[in-house]
Amino acid sequence: MKTDTSSQQVVLITGASSGIGKSIAEYLIQKDYMVFGTSRNPSKNTGISFPLVALDVTKKETIASAVQEVLDKTGKIDFLINNAGVGITGPIEETPDEEIKNAFETNYFGPINLIKEVLPSMRRNGGGMIINITSIAGYMGLPYRGIYSATKGALELTTEAFRMELKDFNIQMTNVAPGDFATNIAAGRYHAPVLEDSPYKEPYGNTLKLMNEHVDAGKDPQLMAKAVYKVMTTPKPNAHYKVGELLQKASIALKRILPDKVYEKMLLKHYKL
Repeated sequence: MKTDTSSQQVVLITGASSGIGKSIAEYLIQKDYMVFGTSRNPSKNTGISFPLVALDVTKKETIASAVQEVLDKTGKIDFLINNAGVGITGPIEETPDEEIKNAFETNYFGPINLIKEVLPSMRRNGGGMIINITSIAGYMGLPYRGIYSATKGALELTTEAFRMELKDFNIQMTNVAPGDFATNIAAGRYHAPVLEDSPYKEPYGNTLKLMNEHVDAGKDPQLMAKAVYKVMTTPKPNAHYKVGELLQKASIALKRILPDKVYEKMLLKHYKL
């Protein structure tokens, strides 16, 4: 049954059953948007105040069916927020190929395939906006987070190209890159085990502990929700936005101006390597 959405804008948010995605969804409902979230298993999610549609970003057939379900109900998608993602840590040498591929399928190919799926309807409706939730980690190669950095960095750069390709269709696209936020991402990510006989045992073990501490002490996801809403209400948004601690945002600027080796030494010191 189609819902009357003439007075409301429709938002589709992937990975909205918890964390940043859920915070964004709940905030936008307060701002009178019609919000649809996605989850791999909607029936298992309780306490959600907005409809969830079934979607696994690594499976193209579920992407197509989820987008069609929202279109059948509303006739349009005004905003797509690509939030679903997976964390991955470990020495690159010891990270299994299948986990590397899964990270790219989830963090890169999933968002790209979702964008491809919604673009035709956005063109028919005369415009729209796509917001890709990336990461400040995507601006630099971080030790023991190299694969994660690569997936998010790839999406950042692809967005730059996509924006120019979409300029004639009144479709805006942008990235919002969070730093560390207090979510359950650390519990859900893949991390290569700290092996007793590994040459990386001590430095990786220490770095993994430090990363978990950063997430636990992270900012309130509501800050991301407010930042995303501000972007959504900007007529012509920039290509990149960063949300997080001042030091995390400053690290991006420092990377642009410092010599490579100096910046590398700064990261090594930060991670106590």
